[in-house]
Amino acid sequence: MSVEYKDYYKILGVEKNASADEIGKAYKKLARKHHPDLNQGDKKSEERFKDVNEAHEVLKDPEKRKLYDQLGNRPGGQNFRRPPGFENVRFEFGGMDGASGFSDFFESLFGGGGGGRGFSGSFGGGGGRPRRGGDAEAVITLSLEEAYHGGRKTVTLSGEPGEAPHSLEVNIPAGVRNGARIRLTGQGGRGSPGAPSGDLFLKVNIAPHPEFSLDDADVVYDLRLPAWDAALGARVTIPTLAGKVELNVAPGTTSGKKLRLRGKGLGSGKNKGDQLVRISIDVPEASSPETRRLWEALRAAAGGK
Repeated sequence: MSVEYKDYYKILGVEKNASADEIGKAYKKLARKHHPDLNQGDKKSEERFKDVNEAHEVLKDPEKRKLYDQLGNRPGGQNFRRPPGFENVRFEFGGMDGASGFSDFFESLFGGGGGGRGFSGSFGGGGGRPRRGGDAEAVITLSLEEAYHGGRKTVTLSGEPGEAPHSLEVNIPAGVRNGARIRLTGQGGRGSPGAPSGDLFLKVNIAPHPEFSLDDADVVYDLRLPAWDAALGARVTIPTLAGKVELNVAPGTTSGKKLRLRGKGLGSGKNKGDQLVRISIDVPEASSPETRRLWEALRAAAGGK
């Protein structure tokens, strides 16, 4: 059976070598423009919205995009027959946002029971059996203290097109690491009638801190140590995310050395990180004749010239 070929790159208005980021941006722009909630009664816009979603469903997925690209360049709208070798291709679909079904062209490539198969997504789904809503992702920015201690946090999420923003109470796990994802069940895209909503994944972004930096799960603190304390040893008080602690610095400590405080980093259990105290030697200037005399005496005593 021949069907109408769809040029997914042309539908999204991107080049064939477009990056995933460029494809995502083009999709979001067109999906907002043609969303049914903003164009009620406009059949042309509704069809355009379906095409945009279908194009994104293919081009966002590296495997489906690779398969589609194997067809080569073809004029949009021409008759198309599934090429030899595609007979056993089948994909599982997570849902395209808000359209009512895949086109015959899509079905002919990626499998299914013929045009009009429904799918779920952020804005609900059309015909066929009830389909779970699509999963969604957003970014949650935490201070380093919030990530270390965990606890409840209120986040405000922008709604779907046409909906007002809404707030959620999120339980932040103690020690959550940068880049981790927090799953909120049922807070994703709406399913079709009778089907559950998808899940929302909050990707953790830990904001820069004025005193500490991160090295994976380890927290790093830079300690400027006077030269005499480095030479003679000292007991110093330093901050940690759990409060101030005292630290012994051994005599002869050199600049760049890292001292480790076990279990003072991010993570949990056996994967919990440490706090690293990175030493830098603070050498005072010989700003007065007396200071210079003392430094020269120290150099002489140490065998210098």
